[in-house]
Amino acid sequence: MAELPRDIVLLVDDSPEALGFLTDALEQSGFSVLIATSGSAALNIVERITPDLILLDAVMPVMDGFETCRRLKANAAVSQIPVIFMTGLTETEHVVHALESGGVDYLTKPINIDELRARIGVHLRNARSAQSARVALDAAGRHLLAAKGDGNIHWSTPQATRLVNAAMGSDDGMDTVTGTIAGWMKTRTPATRDATFSVSYAGQDVLHLAFLGTIGPDEHLFRLTANSQRADDQVLRQRFALTQRESEVLLWIAKGKANRDIGEILGLSARTVNKHLEQIYVKLGVENRASAAVKAAHVLHEV
Repeated sequence: MAELPRDIVLLVDDSPEALGFLTDALEQSGFSVLIATSGSAALNIVERITPDLILLDAVMPVMDGFETCRRLKANAAVSQIPVIFMTGLTETEHVVHALESGGVDYLTKPINIDELRARIGVHLRNARSAQSARVALDAAGRHLLAAKGDGNIHWSTPQATRLVNAAMGSDDGMDTVTGTIAGWMKTRTPATRDATFSVSYAGQDVLHLAFLGTIGPDEHLFRLTANSQRADDQVLRQRFALTQRESEVLLWIAKGKANRDIGEILGLSARTVNKHLEQIYVKLGVENRASAAVKAAHVLHEV
């Protein structure tokens, strides 16, 4: 029977004595251990190898643990890795500093090995649960993303990324979303919940963001929906006796979107978009999408 892979712990400390003691203890507990003697060395390691958890000394020369943690959390590829601080500093302000820097926990020196094992186990399980939840969201096709307080995207489902790029016709559409979220976060209050706001592009509101709540330290969850411009939908629906879905498809056709983009925006399969198009052609008395787009644009221009 193949041996299960070991969890990898990156141990960051400038003390040779601490490194030796903790490495032996962690290896005896079944972990694979990577060693870094400085913050910069830790940042270099995570560029090549992704650990499952990081144990980080708070007090180090040149770059302390707080700055190291902030830089780790700014790297989207490793920002989800739990960081446990090790510190001889027990004042409340230092503990708060550790957590504000992105740490999930802290241990005071000298380190108690039984406590260390227990806390590592808890945070590894939490990290796996969070990762499993994100995988499930990706598989379910939800248009969700999480952002930091400064608007930078923490993570997004593939469906959310495709929706943004389809709605804006650009592969860097997420930059606009980031700026919009940053502006909204500056004005929100802690009690804000279920708030919605729009993302504008080229002078039009193309997306709506709904704030669903805060799900972790500096991690705020949003749901994305495309702005289908309900007033225009209603005009097309009434003029051509369309269903709501057919009017939405026709509206995006009039805006020049391809079937694949429409599918991403409305959460439909390509086959379903084609089925709606077949009914739209019949109801509009046209034979192709170009004619349907012209006819829809003419109606909307009249309004």
